[in-house]
Amino acid sequence: MNNTFSADSIKISDPAKARIEQILAENQSQGKNSFLRVSVVSGGCSGLSYKLDFDSEENPKDQVFEDNGIKIVTDMKSLLYLLGTTLDFSEGLSGKGFFFNNPNASRTCACGESFAV
Repeated sequence: MNNTFSADSIKISDPAKARIEQILAENQSQGKNSFLRVSVVSGGCSGLSYKLDFDSEENPKDQVFEDNGIKIVTDMKSLLYLLGTTLDFSEGLSGKGFFFNNPNASRTCACGESFAV
C-alpha cells in the first residue's frame, strides 16, 4: 500500500510545474499517462546524484504525494534524502533545465547534479 506524504516532502516551484505540465501534455498526446518520478542514486563527484524521470507505473513500495498540482512518486530511501527539497526549473544564461534546492545537502558539486549529506 502506498503512503501519501504532505506537500512539504518535495516541493515543485511554479517554473518547474509549467515545464513538467508541458512534458506531461506531450506524453499524454502520445497516449501515455505519466507522473514525475524523483530518486537519488549513488554516483556523481559528491557521492549521490538526482534522477528525474517520467513514469506511468507505480511500484508497490513507492511513496506517492502531490505538490503544486504535480503527482510525485519516489522510493522511501530517496525520500529520506529529498525531504524539504524544492524542484525548480531555469531557462537562464547559466543553463536550461531542472535543478534541486536541497536543504539536506552538506555539499554539492559545481554542476549541481550531485550532492552529499
